[in-house]
Order: sequence, then C-alpha cells, then structure tokens
Amino acid sequence: MLWAGMKLVSRYSDPSAMRLNLDEASHRIVAGSIQSAAPAACRFTTASYCLDVDQAEAVESTARSRSYRPSTPCFELTVSRSEQKRPDVRYLLSKRPIALLSLVPRPAVLFTAGAVSGAIGKTLTAPLDRVKLLLQTSGGLQKGAVKQAVRQGGVWQALVAIGRTEGIKGYWKGNLPQILRVVPYSATQLYSYEVLKKRFKNEMGELSLSARLAAGGLAGMTATLVTYPLDTLRLRIAVDPSMRSIRGASAALFREGSYNAFFRGLTASLIGIAPYMALELATYDLMPSEVPGFAKGFTAALFATSLCYPLDTVRRQIQLQSAGALGARQAFHNIIQRDGVPGLYKGFLPNALKNLPNKGIKLATFDTAKDMLGRANHAYDDELVKWQRALSIKHSSSGLT
Repeated sequence: MLWAGMKLVSRYSDPSAMRLNLDEASHRIVAGSIQSAAPAACRFTTASYCLDVDQAEAVESTARSRSYRPSTPCFELTVSRSEQKRPDVRYLLSKRPIALLSLVPRPAVLFTAGAVSGAIGKTLTAPLDRVKLLLQTSGGLQKGAVKQAVRQGGVWQALVAIGRTEGIKGYWKGNLPQILRVVPYSATQLYSYEVLKKRFKNEMGELSLSARLAAGGLAGMTATLVTYPLDTLRLRIAVDPSMRSIRGASAALFREGSYNAFFRGLTASLIGIAPYMALELATYDLMPSEVPGFAKGFTAALFATSLCYPLDTVRRQIQLQSAGALGARQAFHNIIQRDGVPGLYKGFLPNALKNLPNKGIKLATFDTAKDMLGRANHAYDDELVKWQRALSIKHSSSGLT
C-alpha cells in the first residue's frame, strides 16, 4: 500500500486480468473478500514486497478487530447502570424521608394504620365502653354497688361504683381481649373497605352511592365474622365479676356450649353491623373534605349509631344467654315487654360518649395515613426523576451514553 500505481498479481493467473487499485484491494481485505481465480499467495510486482497468505490473514484479522467492539465491557456497564436506576434507602433518608413510606406495600400500610388507629381509640375510651356494656345487659352478672348503680341507669354513678369496688384497673377490665379483637377488626374492616371500593367502581372509575354502601356493609360483616369469638370473650369478662382472665372466660364458654358458645348472636351481629358500617363509612366519605377528619368521624358515627343501636342491644342480650337458645326475635320481644322502646337504647349515652370520639380518632387516623401515603408516593416520584436525571448527566459527561 506504499505506491498508488502498484498492481496486485496472482502467481497462477494472468497478470493483466488481476489489475486492482490499491484502495479497492484494501477495501476487499477489510471486507474479508479477496477475490481471485485461486486461493494463492499474492505479490506486488514493484520491488520485492510480497504478501503471503499468513500475512493476508493477519491484516484481515487486524482490520476486523479495529471495527469490532467487545461486548463484555458494554454488558457490565449496562448491569451497573440498571442497578442504580432507582434511589436507594440511604439517599431517600437524607433527601426526603417521607418517600421511604412508598417502599412499603400499600396493603401493609393501610392494614397497619387501621390496626393502630383502632387500638388507640378503644384504649382511650375503655371505661365508658365497660359502663355501656353493663347498662346494655342490666348489670349482667354483677352484684352489690355496681349492680345497683347500673339499675338506676346513671353513667356517673356506675363509673363511681366501679372505681370504689374494683379500683382503677376495673375501668379497663376486659380491655385486653378488646384490643386483641379491635386490632384485627379495625385493620380488616378499613382495609376491606378500600379494596371493595376499588372493586365496585364502574367503567368510568366512579363509585355510586349504592356501591359505597355495599362496600361498607360487606367490610363490617367480614371484620365481625373474623373477630367475633374475641368479642364474646370481652363481653363475658366485662359483665361477669368471677372472670379474671381470658383463659377462665374461654373455659366457661366452652363448658356452656362448646365452640358454638363463642358465636352466640352472630346472625344478629351481622345483621346489625352491615347497615351500621355502611352508613358510617359512606357518610364519612361523602362529607366535604374541608371538614376535619375527627369531626367527620364523630358525625358519621353519631348518625349510624342513632339508627342501628337497637340491633346492638339485641345482640348483647343473645350473647349473654348461657343456653344460647334465645333468638333475635325473642330477645327483641323480651326487651320491649320488660323496658319498652327505651330499653332498646339502654347504654346509648355512654356508648355515644365512648363510640363517637373513638370513631373520630380511628377514621381521622386512618385518613391521615392514606394522605401520608399519597404524599410519600409523590415525593418518591420526584426523587426518582431527579436521580435518573443526575445519572443521565453523569454518563453523558463521561462519554458512556
């Protein structure tokens, strides 16, 4: 390739037929297609510069190696970059800590939020809840001052009698099984409601009033069915002074009716909880967003409780029967004959004082958790864009992209 006028001549062919321009010969060497009549060694006619077959192959191999880029380094670079496509925990912790919440699965966040909100609300209002249960069951199996105070129908008198008879711990008697029940109950109820609302949306992504009510009712029934034995235990401990532990109450119920004793009044409970939760949750969702969460929960619970409280009173009467043979209709007639219509609302005042703040706390806490999850997802999306933009600039400046 040193002289422009050189001729490439084959040893076994006519030299006049094998005149090639050096540029064309070089092109064919690079392309790997040296064409001649026979695969013989090649030689330039001017001077003693000869190109044998081994040298031709070496030139061809060198040319190909220059035009070929190994795949291994490129593969390693791609893997390295794919591992850093998303910001890690340390980066999010230093930049936007709230974005870490988006790394937790949404069902886990909602389930935990429902459990924690329910436990907080129930613990703070446990004293009023016990008074409500005693009023609903006309004192239950209590005796002495507590029984007398409950029969007089006074909330304050009952609170004072419990404190004098059982001490400060008496206000939270039965609260442990209550917490054991309310944690899975609240978590199942609120999470199921969110899932069912998504399932019941139409093709346009809208949720009708009837679908919203159905979602609330089914969520309440699901949670009640899952945790009903714990609710029966809580009632027995709260109204029976001889019961000091969950184990003792469980043994007593098992002696009275085996496993069926833990599900007394389940039908009445499901019938009562479905309209109650449908009204409460739908009312809460449909109230203006400008209203504070606690006020929304308080109002929604007041509306639902006012309409559904008689069914809850009937359920408590059935749960207390040791024989378990009392039906919902018979229990309803017994209450009406003994106490009239006001008997269906026994314990309504302490229930309202306990339940309304409890619902306000629970629903507001759950709503806050959902808002935090939305803000966390938004923050994570922002940091993801910044992270990928920084990576793009870095690789562009280093010539890797």
